[in-house]
Amino acid sequence: MKRLLFLLLMVLVAVNASAQFRSEAFQQQYNDDNNTIKDSTDVMFSFKEYFAGLGHKQDIKIGTMFAGSMIFVGGEQIYNKQYWKLPLVYGATLGPLGAGIYLNTQGRHEAAKYCFIGAGVAYWATLMDGVISYKSDVYPLAGRATLYSLLLPGLGQAYNGEFWKIPIYLGGLGAAYYFYDTNNINYQRYRRIYKEATNKEVQYTGPITSEQALYYRDVFRRYRDYSILAIALVYLLQVIDANVFSYMHDFEIVDDMAMTVKPSVMMPDTQLAFNPSPAFGISVGFKF
Repeated sequence: MKRLLFLLLMVLVAVNASAQFRSEAFQQQYNDDNNTIKDSTDVMFSFKEYFAGLGHKQDIKIGTMFAGSMIFVGGEQIYNKQYWKLPLVYGATLGPLGAGIYLNTQGRHEAAKYCFIGAGVAYWATLMDGVISYKSDVYPLAGRATLYSLLLPGLGQAYNGEFWKIPIYLGGLGAAYYFYDTNNINYQRYRRIYKEATNKEVQYTGPITSEQALYYRDVFRRYRDYSILAIALVYLLQVIDANVFSYMHDFEIVDDMAMTVKPSVMMPDTQLAFNPSPAFGISVGFKF
């Protein structure tokens, strides 16, 4: 039940975070065959639009290109007309994947694991290459900043020119992972002790009782889950930050913006106040 509630909380956090994105993050206007301007914010993803883009019949927004290419590997390179990269893309992804499957069937699980890792890295590099190569005259492009942060935390801030934020987010992720690792080690320790203490086939002589081991096991498991939630929150925060501040890149503060602070006297309503007397305070005014 606790794990189910935790997963539900993660989903709610992701939904709430996604609601912070402006719809224009993956929005792009383009001319269709009828020379009319089409705005594609009515749907998040359209296979018809995606394959029309691969056929170079129309321009597609960067989010559509990315989402479709997560399923159809190499789609980004086709849309960007970098056909020469396709042998590298398929060779680097399908080769290690096939080798990993074969080695796994032969019982060589350790070698298969590294093949799967290599295929995953190649798949990630393929997606990153497509986002980098996407052509746009807009800078900064909110969709590119968002996808940069999704693929590599901190890269969206670097794209926006806000390098000072990178140590903050990377430090937050590192701290959250440190607490996750520490709590997980303690959780595994007390989990092992609890199993030993409750195993009737083995005589347990440790200093920690089964009740204590059960208590600390549950405590550190809960702290471990909190650490996972912290990792997810920091990760989502840096993605949202890259998205929002890419829109604020050209935000200008007018020269006549000002704030005024002055003392003020408030006279009470003589018909409502039992003992009317003036109230003294401070009034603050903003000029935009």
